[in-house]
Amino acid sequence: MNDQLEADFDQAMYAIYQRALSEVNYRATRFQEMLFEHRGLRTAQILLHARQVSDGYTALWERNRLDLTVEAVIHENPKWHPLFTSEELEICRKRLKDYRYLK
Repeated sequence: MNDQLEADFDQAMYAIYQRALSEVNYRATRFQEMLFEHRGLRTAQILLHARQVSDGYTALWERNRLDLTVEAVIHENPKWHPLFTSEELEICRKRLKDYRYLK
């Protein structure tokens, strides 16, 4: 796997944490802990393979900011697609569609 791509993805994950805090005053404490413990790629994989969406996903949905979710960041930027399986990419698409972010 491309180490630089993974490092760039780490930065993208930290960036959505910061944006959620500054733009909608949402402090995603558990997400931040996961990033420190697992880094961006593994955190995303854990969240994608969970049985249900995270509390953070729900909180961002309630604020009409699904653009700040891991799923949206992955789905909307093909640059990240090589880091994920087709199943994981489909999970992103399905969640975003289920919550009416995608048509």
